[in-house]
Amino acid sequence: MQAELVLDCKNHHGEGVFWNPQDKRLWWTDIHGEMLLSYDPISGDAKNHSMPSRVACFAPRKNGGLIVAFAQSIVLFDLDKGALDTIHDFEPDNPNTRLNDGRTDRQGRLIVGGMNEGTGDANSTVLRIDHDLTVTPIIEGVSCANSTCFSVDGSTMYFTDTPEKTIRAYPYNVTDGSLGPMSLHCDMSGEPGLPDGSCVDAEGGVWNAEWEGRRVIRIAPDGTIDRVFEVPVWKPTCCAFGGENLDTLFITTSRLASPQDVLDREPASGGLFAVKPGVNGVEDAPFSG
Repeated sequence: MQAELVLDCKNHHGEGVFWNPQDKRLWWTDIHGEMLLSYDPISGDAKNHSMPSRVACFAPRKNGGLIVAFAQSIVLFDLDKGALDTIHDFEPDNPNTRLNDGRTDRQGRLIVGGMNEGTGDANSTVLRIDHDLTVTPIIEGVSCANSTCFSVDGSTMYFTDTPEKTIRAYPYNVTDGSLGPMSLHCDMSGEPGLPDGSCVDAEGGVWNAEWEGRRVIRIAPDGTIDRVFEVPVWKPTCCAFGGENLDTLFITTSRLASPQDVLDREPASGGLFAVKPGVNGVEDAPFSG
């Protein structure tokens, strides 16, 4: 089965997609386009909001507004007023790193990781932002943080350092957000693409978008790949369940650094795609800080 184009938005680098039950819209970021986008799958209405710099990922706050991980800082943001309240500057002593993938846990903390886009060295970190806005490093030595998502009960955190081509699993303490010893959940070394953004379905499957792989896959709870959905463009980036019943898998894509001949063959690159995979998703919690 193949995902279908639902919005020809031609993002430079679509990412960080999630369903917001508060406004019943899908939200995502165009990182290099410095823009937030939203989409109503019922009406087809699409909106975009210019941002002051690159947004790696973001989440709605429980009491209104957003928490936004810009490339170099984490802020509380009022989208209507454009007001910023910086709570953390990210790795100011490392000019090669920036924030990248992130998602809230089941208790409403934000987990967000960095990447080294300058040299590719594994010298960035993954952070946890707690309800009281305390920022704590939880994983060190990361080259490109991706695939952050949580099991249905919240007791497992899935994660990838993309160049490793594996999905890791960590026991996750739902009380304090600390991690237990890492284990291998899925070896993706035989896949055509690299592991990028992920989400979890209601049956415990992990869905992963394969960067430069033209597909999304489902990793069953036992770590085996049991479903594959083709995406008709080269660079899927992230996925999330949305719609009233959380029964549609939405997929963001990228045009970043793609040769012109590829874009000519695949003009929908950077668009938003969707597929009905036959399973429902799980809502992400709003950030509780």
